[in-house]
Amino acid sequence: MVDFEDMRLFVRAVTEGSLSAAGRELSLSPAAASKRLTRLETALGVRLLQRSSRRLVLTEEGTIYFERCQAIIADVDDANSAVGLRQLEVRGQLHLSASVDMGRQYVGPIAADFAERHPQLHLRITNSDAMLDLFEYGVDVAVRGGSMVDSRLVSRLLANNFRVLCASPEYLERHGHPRTADELQHHRCLMLHRPGHGVLPWIVQSPDGPRPLRVEAAMTCDNGDLMRTLALAGHGIAFKAAWDIAEDVRAGLLVPLKNEVFLPDAHIYAIYPSRAYLPARIRLFVDHLQQELKAREHDVLDTVRDAMR
Repeated sequence: MVDFEDMRLFVRAVTEGSLSAAGRELSLSPAAASKRLTRLETALGVRLLQRSSRRLVLTEEGTIYFERCQAIIADVDDANSAVGLRQLEVRGQLHLSASVDMGRQYVGPIAADFAERHPQLHLRITNSDAMLDLFEYGVDVAVRGGSMVDSRLVSRLLANNFRVLCASPEYLERHGHPRTADELQHHRCLMLHRPGHGVLPWIVQSPDGPRPLRVEAAMTCDNGDLMRTLALAGHGIAFKAAWDIAEDVRAGLLVPLKNEVFLPDAHIYAIYPSRAYLPARIRLFVDHLQQELKAREHDVLDTVRDAMR
């Protein structure tokens, strides 16, 4: 008879691309994981995987079995969830990715609180403004602002957001408040660049619709938190998300500017690989993260809106 946990190990091994990684998630040594997979293949009377030191390759029978197992495990997890047993499944490694600002202020602390409630969960956080490939880096959930372009991924709206121009009171006292897009050409603009994408443009609303604004950057950096630090120190005007600067605005350290410049769709999303079988640790963490961000949303956005001038 097939053991259900052997079936779960097989699915995780295929999903992770590694039997040892799947074993770690299920608290199994490499030897125990290999023994379980052999036991599953023996019970079925077929070889499911071709194994080498570097990778796993599904056999034809393994491909069929994998697809059916995903559906079965998802049904079992849903059944457990329906009767309140979901917390039993919150274990293994949860790899999160977030921008430096968002990770430092929100995702990191919220994730740490979630992990503390689930002692069998091992948390890994990658804080980077680079657009990491979730598959290449093994990221379970990425928290990003703006629309998603990768069709292999699914997204879930976590909280509303918008971007604003902002500067320190000292900078504005020395250089004045720009009221139009054209006036920005006479100011020191701090701009973000991403490897492979170049400097990210600021977008202006024109009669013909949104268009890139021709602004010369006085300084560029690939880290949004550093850009915020430079703005706080009075080095220029930055284009930041409301969530990133709300605490600085509340403390009077940054002033958001009412201006015609904007970027469409800066809302905050959870992005994760589109899989038929979504582990409970991912599903429950995204639920928790959404709940926590929604509880802060009105305070964050109202703080920045009320201070705009």
